[in-house]
Amino acid sequence: MQALSNHVYIEEQYPGVTLGVIALPHGLIQIDAPPAPEDARSWRAALLNLNSGVERLLINLDGHPDRTLGARAMECTIIAHERTAETFRNRPNTFKAQGEETGSDWEAVVGLGSIRWAPPEISFTAHMAIEWSNFPVLLEHHSGPTAGAIWVILPEQKIMFVGDMVVAGQPPFFASANLSEWIKSLEHLIENYKDFTIISGRSGSVTIKNAETQCEIIKDLHAELEKMAQKGAGVENVEALIPTLLSDFNVHGERKKQYQQRLVHGLKHYFSRHYRIGATPDESEE
Repeated sequence: MQALSNHVYIEEQYPGVTLGVIALPHGLIQIDAPPAPEDARSWRAALLNLNSGVERLLINLDGHPDRTLGARAMECTIIAHERTAETFRNRPNTFKAQGEETGSDWEAVVGLGSIRWAPPEISFTAHMAIEWSNFPVLLEHHSGPTAGAIWVILPEQKIMFVGDMVVAGQPPFFASANLSEWIKSLEHLIENYKDFTIISGRSGSVTIKNAETQCEIIKDLHAELEKMAQKGAGVENVEALIPTLLSDFNVHGERKKQYQQRLVHGLKHYFSRHYRIGATPDESEE
């Protein structure tokens, strides 16, 4: 566990997700959970060593299975954006480890069976503040990676958790994205948070330079997809964009096959949602 300040910690040992925790006299504010329930229980046990009160909250930065499968094992109240809560209402009650490959990290976790989802008990639409101490913990809606993506911001400590808004060393997930909104959110991040410690939901600490690079990649991708749609291209044509994207994210080695599958799945779903006749761009977070 790495300390970012006297009260804020991150943990990067679990697959697929960088976890956060804010330890306060009133209790713990936890950010995301490991995908494997046994890892979630291990993480919960590790948190007992922090000097905090007895209350517990868990914040889901979005609804992706990599950060929500282990939420029930955290055994506490869950907070998320209303659109993320809506995603859970549209899911079956139980997750089953089967189906198409999406390039998610949970797919490499051994022994996942049927897991009951833990939907958020508290949701919000634009802003929320948790005041458990003499400094606020702010939750803000910033869509792009998903319709319900949020940031957790500690303005006094100049620390923020941005989920999948910025990732480094791997391609993000595009299946549930809105690229236009993503670009706007990244530009807002770049303009307003230059002196903050930025924690990616998958890559640990990242920089404004990482955000700028990702913004340019997404702008280029959006332009290419718009051109393809205007020319009447089919969904199968998006695979031609993948070699360039893999090189943009500097992907090599054993992860290349996984990340290639992530892009195949993500771009095909994105293109189908945004460019087929009658599509509703934000219809799903899956």
